[in-house]
Amino acid sequence: MNPFEFLSFDKFGWVSLVDVFIVSVLIYQILLLIRGTRAVQMALGLGFLAVFFYISRWLHLEMVQWILTNIVPYFVFGIIVLFAAEIRRALASIGKNPLIRRFSQDPLKESYDDIVLAATTLASQRIGGLIVIERDIGLKNYIESGVAVDAALSYDLLVSIFSPGAPLHDGAVIIRKDRITAAACFLPLTVNPKLSKELGTRHRAAIGVTEESDAVVIVISEETGIISVVLGGKIERSLDGESLKKSLASIFEGRSDEENLPSLSTVMEGK
Repeated sequence: MNPFEFLSFDKFGWVSLVDVFIVSVLIYQILLLIRGTRAVQMALGLGFLAVFFYISRWLHLEMVQWILTNIVPYFVFGIIVLFAAEIRRALASIGKNPLIRRFSQDPLKESYDDIVLAATTLASQRIGGLIVIERDIGLKNYIESGVAVDAALSYDLLVSIFSPGAPLHDGAVIIRKDRITAAACFLPLTVNPKLSKELGTRHRAAIGVTEESDAVVIVISEETGIISVVLGGKIERSLDGESLKKSLASIFEGRSDEENLPSLSTVMEGK
């Protein structure tokens, strides 16, 4: 059998074109998901093993083939464990399809004034804060890690929660639509090894939860009073009240998403 028989154009028709297009889109989306993550190095390692396997077959290296053939089945389990975060992101991204999102509502309907005013107030007083705004992907797991609040969103309540000495100040506040659902919530820290050391635990938690969901996170630094917005694992820093409101409006009013906001960037080591 000719190994290049599948490249024959005799049976190449519109079905083949659709097939090639779908595979190309899938590969492109996978590359987008792993770009800038530790999965890149792992994918290169797996690719090297695959190439080495076919070279061993070409050279008839029986022992090498036997070893690789017996350990390959276990790679499936290894991939699931190593790429767990990327797999979750891939499955979650299905829910971000425009056809699906059309039937979902934005978490904030009209105004961001209470959030913006609370963030600027906390920043002026050098009080740390972590505000997570749920979008299409649910944050139930993180909500259950905190204390249920289920109260109407307001400036006074946000400032009270993050006030030093308040019982719920340590952790994140999660907002669903126009209500504060929970406070003192624990968020997963990003494992990106290239992040700058100037980013503290709050920023790493904000990046971590946005890597696994489409949530928008507002971070107020306790040390510097800098306000940041995090979306899709990327961060926009040094915002004032006006620029924060514009960023939120751009995200929630459908004018742009994380890939269309040029000011968002990942703060890497040495930058």
